[in-house]
Amino acid sequence: MTVFLCGDVMTGRGIDQILPHGGDPTVRELVVTDARTYVTLAERVSGPISTPAGFTWPWGDALTVLDEFTPDVRLLNLETSITGGGEFAPGKTLHYRMHPDNVGCLSAARPDVCSLANNHVLDFGPKGLTDTLSALTRAGIRSVGAGLDVQQAERPVLVDIPGSGRVLTVAVGIACSGVPRSWAATADRPGVAFILDLSEASAARITDRVLALKRPGDVAVASLHLGSNWGYQVESGQVDFAHRLIDAGIDVVYGHSSHHPRPIEVYRGKLILYGCGDIINDYEGITSYEAFRAGLRLLYFASVDPSNGNLVALRMVGMRVRRMRLERAAQADAEWLRAKLGDISRDFNTRVDGAADGTITVRA
Repeated sequence: MTVFLCGDVMTGRGIDQILPHGGDPTVRELVVTDARTYVTLAERVSGPISTPAGFTWPWGDALTVLDEFTPDVRLLNLETSITGGGEFAPGKTLHYRMHPDNVGCLSAARPDVCSLANNHVLDFGPKGLTDTLSALTRAGIRSVGAGLDVQQAERPVLVDIPGSGRVLTVAVGIACSGVPRSWAATADRPGVAFILDLSEASAARITDRVLALKRPGDVAVASLHLGSNWGYQVESGQVDFAHRLIDAGIDVVYGHSSHHPRPIEVYRGKLILYGCGDIINDYEGITSYEAFRAGLRLLYFASVDPSNGNLVALRMVGMRVRRMRLERAAQADAEWLRAKLGDISRDFNTRVDGAADGTITVRA
C-alpha cells in the first residue's frame, strides 16, 4: 500500500491571487499590505506569471509524478483557510486564506484527506473554518483534525483501499508549532484537535482514538503539526513522542510545520517523518534562510506492508519552485536533497540512497 504525503500546502495570499478567482488581497503584516506583492517578488527572481493561472498551475510537474507513482491514498496538510470572509485572527502576524471558488487548486491533486490541524486554518476565525469545511465537502475532499466541535475535530478518517485494506488518519495540532490554545475545539466551539504538550497522556489521547477503530490490515497515520519553522535539529521530546505513538500502534508519523525537510527515522520498522517541509507557498523571492534552500521541495511516497504496518520503502522526488509552480528538480538539486537528508538523518541510523532518475529512497 502506497501513501502519498507532502509538506504544507499554503494556497493563500500570492497563490490565491494568481488563480482564476483571487479573493480580497488585503493582508495585515508588518511590511506587506497587499498579497499581490508576493506575486511581484516571485516574478522578479523567476520571470512573469501569466494570470489567471489554471488550478493545476501551482502543482505543475508534481501532478505528472503523482500519476507515475500511482499512490493508493493521498494526504495533504492544508495550511490555509478557504473563505471569502471571516475576521483576521488577532495577535497573528501572518494570515492565509484562499477564495472558495479556487478550491479546484486542491482538487487538482486529487487528495483523499486534508489535515486541518495546524496554525493557519483559523486565521479568519470560526467562520473561516466553517467555510473551509464546507468548501472541502463540496469538492468531495475529506478533512481531519478540525471540526464544528471537538468530537468532529478528533474523529479519525478511514479511506478504503479495494483489495488492500484501509488507511486510518488522525491529526492534531501541537502548541509547539504555534497553534494557539484558544483554537482548540470544544463541545460547543469549532476548532482544531489540539494537544498542549508531548506527554505520555497526550500520546495516549491520539492513539486511543486510532485503536478504537483500527483492525488487521489497516495502516494508521498520525498527522502532527509539530515543531518550529527552521532548523534541522529534532528535540528529544519530539523523538520520544513519535516513538510513543509507534509503540502504541501508529504505523506512520507524518510530521509537518518546518519550511524545509527534517530528519527521517525508521523506528521498529515504522516510518517517522519529523518534518516534510513546504510543498506549495508564495515564499519565492523572499530573501531569508537561504542556507536551507527552501525552494527545493519533496514529494513522499511511503510503501507500507498492510499486514504489519512496516515500511517497505520510502521514495521521494525532489521538486523546485519557479514562477509559483513546481518543477521536477534537476539532478544536482536532487543530489543536494539526498545528501542533506542523509546528513541530518544519520543520528537516526537512516540511510538515504539516490538513483540516476533523481529519486531518493529510504528502505527499512
